[in-house]
Amino acid sequence: MQYLDFLSRVHALHQPANYLEIGVRFGHSLALAQCRAVGIDPAYLIEAELSGEVHLKRTTSDEYFTRPDCLDVTDGQPFDFAFIDGMHLFEFGLRDFINTEEHANPWSVVIFDDVLPRNVPEAARQRHTGAWTGDVFPIIEVLRRYRPELVTILVDTAPTGLMFVLGLDPSNTTLRDNYDEIVRDFRRPDPQVVPQQLLDRGGVQTPARVLEAGFWKTLREQRDQPDLPDFHLRLREQLATDLGAAYGPVSQVS
Repeated sequence: MQYLDFLSRVHALHQPANYLEIGVRFGHSLALAQCRAVGIDPAYLIEAELSGEVHLKRTTSDEYFTRPDCLDVTDGQPFDFAFIDGMHLFEFGLRDFINTEEHANPWSVVIFDDVLPRNVPEAARQRHTGAWTGDVFPIIEVLRRYRPELVTILVDTAPTGLMFVLGLDPSNTTLRDNYDEIVRDFRRPDPQVVPQQLLDRGGVQTPARVLEAGFWKTLREQRDQPDLPDFHLRLREQLATDLGAAYGPVSQVS
């Protein structure tokens, strides 16, 4: 399944009230939003037809999130759904996630693009290929190591895969507090060392399995009733049912 088709289905399932997109380019993914949307890109060239309430910000994501009024366009409401497809370099993607999580809800969905390079040249920091993922992929390991309570789901979309991040905690500062250490350890010169499992797309979920999963109901229930207890536990239990034991509760995750 092409990633735009998949994202369209996600919009329909999750029905966000406020959508964030980092990296707009021609606007094809932004055009899928059927809600209030914010698109951030310092050099967008919109060719898609946008509808509804869309706020385009011709700036960098770093600059946007330093604004004290960055949620003014959503009347102060966090983003329910975010698509991160900005600068294809590890440190930029990491900062984008840190800033996005701080402006999201626990039940929000964050999706990274380009986490499954098809070959090593495609994953280079210095672009020298047509198709290009850059070195976004190490964020998978960073989240699993530094934020094991988060759920990460790799999805086998064309052309270069997506990663869901669920179970957010906007108050958690672990990544921000350890940012310099993380960048020092995970940002590497070319050529990149891409794990063979990623190149082979091992442990990656099919789009259909993710779209048919029961966790969408869990997310909606929590959004409709934010005071419902044990959200993160219920989410993980549902994910274990949907996708297998690897996504369920473990001893160090509450």
